[in-house]
Amino acid sequence: MKGYNFREHQDRGKRMAKKNVEELLIAGGENQELRAKYDSLKTKEDFLTMAAVDGYDFTMEEFDAVLNESGDSFDLIGNPAKRQIWWK
Repeated sequence: MKGYNFREHQDRGKRMAKKNVEELLIAGGENQELRAKYDSLKTKEDFLTMAAVDGYDFTMEEFDAVLNESGDSFDLIGNPAKRQIWWK
């Protein structure tokens, strides 16, 4: 019988969280209403709270890691303000 591997379990959790971030960024890129809903949120904390309500489970650190990896910024740009984080 194979023993419990905490590191393997932790790595799997990180991969799932990264996948959840990526799925949200893709969904926002494909759906203008979803994108507008999230772009209307002013803080990253509010953004992550809404993501959790919508079933996307990840932490601030995991979200920031994906944004950093992709070179995206959470900042709002333009008028009306929009984020440049959405993937297509």
